Amino acid sequence: MPLDEDVVESIYREHGPALRRFVASASHDPQMAEDVVQETVLRVWQHAPDINGSLRSYLYRTARNIMIDNYRRAQRRPESLESGPDPAEVMERVDDLLNRVLVEEALLRLSKEHRDVLVALHYRRFTVNETAVQLNIPSGTVKSRAYYAVRALRTILDEMGVER
Repeated sequence: MPLDEDVVESIYREHGPALRRFVASASHDPQMAEDVVQETVLRVWQHAPDINGSLRSYLYRTARNIMIDNYRRAQRRPESLESGPDPAEVMERVDDLLNRVLVEEALLRLSKEHRDVLVALHYRRFTVNETAVQLNIPSGTVKSRAYYAVRALRTILDEMGVER
């Protein structure tokens, strides 16, 4: 199948910068990050008809898998066995980054009212009463919005293909 340069360029232009930041934060090697981004976009283009859910989620999962494959390949080389970090720690770090990125993307899909309540309660660690004061709404409304926001967030994460 011939490579449709417009599709690849569009994916790269729209998602490349965020994907590059994600990979660079896990690797701290700009050249390796760029290689992973390019391979990710190419793989996603090749499998585009099979993607279910969010393209960005699929891109991040694909980049994660490429980084883990690259790391495992490097660990098989004798010279890198002595000085390399623990593979479990590397995979855990990449998974943590991926989860953070996917949750941030899911939060952006919530209504502003739901997102504000969840951010106040779960990220800023405000109490219900502190959240009510901060958002200038009754505490009962905070509880109700939090309940429905969590339900909506679960639905969004399911649609994105994020496993619990």
